[in-house]
Amino acid sequence: MTRVVVLGAGMVGSVMASDLASDAQFSVAAADFSAENLAQVERRCGGRVKTMRADLSDGAALRRIIADADIVLGALSSRIAFTALRTILESGKNFCDISFMAEDPLELDSLAKRHNVTAVVDCGVAPGMSHLLAGYAASQLSPCENIEIYVGGLPRERRWPFEYKAAFSPADVIVEYTRPARLVEHGKIVVREALSEPELMDFSGTGTLEAFNTDGLRSLVKTLAGRVSFMKEKTLRYPGHIELVRVFRETGYFSEEPVKVGGVKVRPRDLTAKLLFPKWTYGPGEEDLTVMRVLGDGVKNGKRQRMQWDLLDVYDRKSQSTSMARTTAFPCVIVAKMIAAGKLKKPGVFTPESLATEPRLVDDVLAEHAACGVRYEFRTEMLS
Repeated sequence: MTRVVVLGAGMVGSVMASDLASDAQFSVAAADFSAENLAQVERRCGGRVKTMRADLSDGAALRRIIADADIVLGALSSRIAFTALRTILESGKNFCDISFMAEDPLELDSLAKRHNVTAVVDCGVAPGMSHLLAGYAASQLSPCENIEIYVGGLPRERRWPFEYKAAFSPADVIVEYTRPARLVEHGKIVVREALSEPELMDFSGTGTLEAFNTDGLRSLVKTLAGRVSFMKEKTLRYPGHIELVRVFRETGYFSEEPVKVGGVKVRPRDLTAKLLFPKWTYGPGEEDLTVMRVLGDGVKNGKRQRMQWDLLDVYDRKSQSTSMARTTAFPCVIVAKMIAAGKLKKPGVFTPESLATEPRLVDDVLAEHAACGVRYEFRTEMLS
């Protein structure tokens, strides 16, 4: 039996643990500092998952927790994700991770090779499936001229004034609205302001959404450098969201510079978080949806064409799992199972796009998603 440890038992980690525990081949444990998160895992999984309360920022504690694991999955806070990755690699454990980290995980590639372990990072929905499909398009088109990614997690019911809720850490959402966005134009990295270049787009099942620049290309700006001349990722929201958030940002509510109020120094971002997050957090049973489009333009068999994948997924009432948690957890679980089965065993740190040329891997990942009820619709069209 394969022994698995899931690090982080929040919305995504609990779905990872539950999905793995449904397979008799795996013995699953979940670790988190939050007793509430662990209780959620116990409610979701019953006695099928062992829970462990621990401070995962403590290297010694982390090493003890993963000591007997055959493979580790990560759904950690961005604050500790990179340090945890280093500790896991030093411990000689194979790893599959969805955690956001400001640092470049590819810097630890030589460490993974030295310890003969395989680690796949950014293996969620976006980044994750978005990058895998982008990498596949780049491998099939010669040349691949353009890649575009549009993605958003939204409440199914639009409620004034925000018409938005965060299916992951709201703190990371604010970073999306403030961190400059990197795009690729004419083969060069360019930087645009977050929330810039808005456009309206129509999607089946959701209607008109607005798209704006965010810094979601991440590793693609390096791994596909020199192969794709134009690349961008845009976040999707219901119309009106951009203007509202711009007002917050331009007023200074997202600033990290303390201001004095009544003789007390306060960081505006902390106050904003305190006021906004309760309104941006999904309540029990509140339904969400995930919408994504990945497209690649280029030449195949001497003709210009577009490869396009569309995803529309909604809250799963049977498992009471948010769509964003499901669509983020499943890629990580699927790839982790491939690593555990020896189908992916090359040592190193890999991003999803670097796996796209593995024989049948993309087809197998999409088929496994479909078996879980998450369907990516693919089509091609000829371009002039």
